[in-house]
Amino acid sequence: MKEMVMILGCTVMFALMAAQAGTNNVDIVTAARRQIGVTVGYDPAYRKLGYPGGDVPRTSGVCTDVIIRALRDARKVDLQELVHEDMKSSFTKYPQNWGLKKPDANIDHRRVPNLQCYFKRKGWSLKATKTASGYEPGDFVTATVGGRLPHIMIVSDRKAPDGTPLVIHNIGAGTKEENCLFTYPLTGHYRMKQ
Repeated sequence: MKEMVMILGCTVMFALMAAQAGTNNVDIVTAARRQIGVTVGYDPAYRKLGYPGGDVPRTSGVCTDVIIRALRDARKVDLQELVHEDMKSSFTKYPQNWGLKKPDANIDHRRVPNLQCYFKRKGWSLKATKTASGYEPGDFVTATVGGRLPHIMIVSDRKAPDGTPLVIHNIGAGTKEENCLFTYPLTGHYRMKQ
């Protein structure tokens, strides 16, 4: 009986320690990493997609497709459907950068500003800093590339020699894992809640 109480006590203690340590989103990283060598191209073309669960061919895509696929593969979370349904009910809360009059399930989830808006509305926003220790595996980070192009990356569970977390993203040559978390001006930091 004492052993059972001790085991139960240890289990509770480890669960509390894990909760205090942060969210465990390593499964998202693992799913993103599986795209390396599969998604070898970059194609931002508008495409008609099935709904829900639509995707462009896995051999190509853009930065948002890395996140979309990782969440589908790791958690069965369909950002196409979630963003589309949220935009249907709150269209004016989303960026109006593309001159659309209503949501478009083919493309809305593939746009970084829309994902940023959705993540904020879900309460996933964190402060974007230049402190490596503030980033956990599976975090989503947005940045501006070339002074004007929105970009999104997934923080890896691997680190560069200086301790900076690597990121998994597609910035033009397919899905890669690279040391570029702080290469571009950061515009957002998000952590999915379990």
